[in-house]
Amino acid sequence: MDTRAAAAALRVIARGFTDLADALDGDGGLSEDDRIVALLEEWGLRGLTREEASALFRRHGFAPQTAGGWARGEWIETRDGLRYASERSRKWLSERRA
Repeated sequence: MDTRAAAAALRVIARGFTDLADALDGDGGLSEDDRIVALLEEWGLRGLTREEASALFRRHGFAPQTAGGWARGEWIETRDGLRYASERSRKWLSERRA
């Protein structure tokens, strides 16, 4: 038996269950912008570890990898090993609230 292949297959299955659970949990029919607003409001000004940021994205219906795209787009900044919503994100949020 190829244990490495079996372990890899189990990881794929586990990710599938996570995706299924997320789909069943749903986002309450919120638009993407509404989910972004909720995410940024929950984030606030505090710094998050990589794991905390990933969990926050998942809670709001986004793949954890979305944080990487946000970082490249300067919506997130990293300081002292923590992730923060950038000035760009905070400005966007304040415009949405207005």
